[in-house]
Amino acid sequence: MTRHGESEPALVGPWTMGRDKRNPKPLDVAAFNTLVKTASEVRRRADQHQHAMLHKSVTVSAGGETVTVELDIVPDEYEPYAVLAAKDVFGEQLASVKVRPDFKLNAASAGAWIEGGYQSPR
Repeated sequence: MTRHGESEPALVGPWTMGRDKRNPKPLDVAAFNTLVKTASEVRRRADQHQHAMLHKSVTVSAGGETVTVELDIVPDEYEPYAVLAAKDVFGEQLASVKVRPDFKLNAASAGAWIEGGYQSPR
């Protein structure tokens, strides 16, 4: 099944042949709805996976306050990069810097970035 306007199929599966073994068996309404639902679920999971790969977040305690550090990767074809941002508990942005797309975000790297005064990590 290919979504309208897209070149890649969302779901590929075998087609049941009819009794004459030459023509495909027509789909009834229930079978078609099942295929559409399955294709939608496959697309939703793929989108969730893509989002999880490009957006990471970790919460750390630094200086007596809780800071959420987010890494948003921009997968540009020629010059990919990532944006490292720190937010307080109210969602106010404390700092934001551009980093390499292969930056490893974890509690230790986030804590070191905060303790370093939000300077661009090397």
